[in-house]
Amino acid sequence: MRSNNRKPDSLRPISIERGLQYQADGSVLIRMGNTHVICGVSVEEKVPPFLKDTGQGWITAEYGMLPCATNSRYRRETKGQSGRTMEIQRLIGRSLRMMVDLSTIGERTLRVDCDVLNADGGTRTASITGGALAVKDALQKLVAEGKLESLPNIMPVAAISAGILGGEAILDLDYTEDSTAETDANFVMAGDGRWIEIQATAEGQPFADESYLAMAGCAKKGIEELFQLWQEET
Repeated sequence: MRSNNRKPDSLRPISIERGLQYQADGSVLIRMGNTHVICGVSVEEKVPPFLKDTGQGWITAEYGMLPCATNSRYRRETKGQSGRTMEIQRLIGRSLRMMVDLSTIGERTLRVDCDVLNADGGTRTASITGGALAVKDALQKLVAEGKLESLPNIMPVAAISAGILGGEAILDLDYTEDSTAETDANFVMAGDGRWIEIQATAEGQPFADESYLAMAGCAKKGIEELFQLWQEET
């Protein structure tokens, strides 16, 4: 029996709250079951040195977990980020840069801070889904303030986890499921149905093509549901 009596291909209860950080250029609190992440965007009127004088902007991300987000205190990374943290924030940044032609936003950086308030599995995928919505809001604010002449074409981006548990493909794993799954994976998709990134790992034994395709099918269904958030006023 899954939490919330979910079917294998069902998402956890999800909600979005916009504008929680009123001083951010865009902010979204995303709740997926007991995983809660706040994603805030800061617009900086500069770019990294390798993009200076190119006319191109940049989107980057930082990720962190608050000390009481887990069942035992998560130690603050005051002496440098762990390899896991760096890997996750690079994934978030790569994914969000797929949203827009960076030459259309001018020489400015959108810095997306993803802070995990409560962690129950799927924090990186929730960060991507919430971060993408926050980036959209920040771009709309740039237009409203006259800093961009028009809104660039924005490609929706969302992400979800899937896995194999008890020989069955399941969607949107919580921590208990993730910690016991035979295989777990993270899928990032663009709004036109193309994949941006796929990470899949066998925990106990290698997985077959059939298992991979079953996970991908679950993920595609779940992400298509997440894209509905782009149509909702919340």
